[in-house]
Amino acid sequence: MAKTESALAGLAGHDRRRILLVCSPGGHLVQMLALEPAWRGFDPTWVVLQGADTESLLAGHRVIKGNGPTNRSPGSLVRNLLLAWRVVGQHDPEAILSTGAGLAVAFFAVGKLRRRRCVYVESLTRTDSISLSGKLVRPLADAFFVQWPRAARGRGMRFAGSILE
Repeated sequence: MAKTESALAGLAGHDRRRILLVCSPGGHLVQMLALEPAWRGFDPTWVVLQGADTESLLAGHRVIKGNGPTNRSPGSLVRNLLLAWRVVGQHDPEAILSTGAGLAVAFFAVGKLRRRRCVYVESLTRTDSISLSGKLVRPLADAFFVQWPRAARGRGMRFAGSILE
C-alpha cells in the first residue's frame, strides 16, 4: 500500500516525526503491523484496546490503552474522547493512522479539532462496503483507503492495494 505511505509523506515538523497508531487488537493490530513501511520514518505511539495479542506483539513499544468496549458504547466513546484529548495534546503527533475499529472515532474527532492529519485504512475483511467505524471517520479523514476495489464506492475512498500485496 505505497499510497498509504504517500499519504503520510512530506509531513513537516520535528526532527523525529511523531505518529499515533490507533487500532483494536486482533486483525486490526496485525494489519497495522503490516503497514509498518508507511509509518517506518515516524516515532510511533500505539493506542490500542486490551487484547490477548497486544502485550506480546507490542512488547518494547510505547503503548497507551484505550477504553473498551467501543462498539456502540456511549460511555466508552466519552472516555476515549477524553483520552484522545490528553494523548494528542501530550504526544503532539503530526498524524493519526488507524486501521479501526471504534477507537478511531474518538481519536479522529480530536485529531481534526487539533488539526492533525488523519489517515484511515479500512479492514481487509471489508470487501464490498465499509464498516460503521469507517462511515463515522470518513468525513474526518484526510485520506481513506480501502483494500478491495469493490469497497471504494464513495467519495474520498481510494483503493491502493491491500496488505496482501
